[in-house]
Amino acid sequence: MRMSKYLPSLLPACLTLALAGTAHAQFATTGTTTVSVAIAPEAALQINTGTSTLTNSGTTFNSNYTGTTSLTYKVRTTKVGGSGTITLKVTTDFGPAGGPSVATPPTAGDTLAYTCTVTSPGTGCSGSQTSSTSSSTSVATFGTDAKSASAGNGGSVSWTLTNDPQYSTGTYTATVTFTISAT
Repeated sequence: MRMSKYLPSLLPACLTLALAGTAHAQFATTGTTTVSVAIAPEAALQINTGTSTLTNSGTTFNSNYTGTTSLTYKVRTTKVGGSGTITLKVTTDFGPAGGPSVATPPTAGDTLAYTCTVTSPGTGCSGSQTSSTSSSTSVATFGTDAKSASAGNGGSVSWTLTNDPQYSTGTYTATVTFTISAT
């Protein structure tokens, strides 16, 4: 009977000794860990031409206004079923009034058109594209498991603006927003 009297007080002491031995055993001269990372699809771009000035080489309406916007992109698409795009949209139409307009040109058929060039792994848009203020239009596409260089890959958009005698003289500006995405 005396044993049962001391049993409740011995139990915590035994447990403390058992845990102390286990905690001490965790220290050693070496150790390991598992490092895990989930790599997601990503995309980023840089527009290298802050102002894309359009000029023409004639004085008798014999040539349209042309210019180029340079860009650099970085992309990584999903290994299976991945894709990506670069698009552009005219987010602020030409101003002030009296000059060219993407949304409401002074003459039907006036356009701000462009062609695209991008280095692999991208594929540039096919043929001439007509820019829009209401929807995004294609610059480049990327397929499954597309990976750019660490420093990025290059590309450009070559602009052509119709030379319409209806434009008033002056300087006109529009804002074009480029967007890149990857899945």
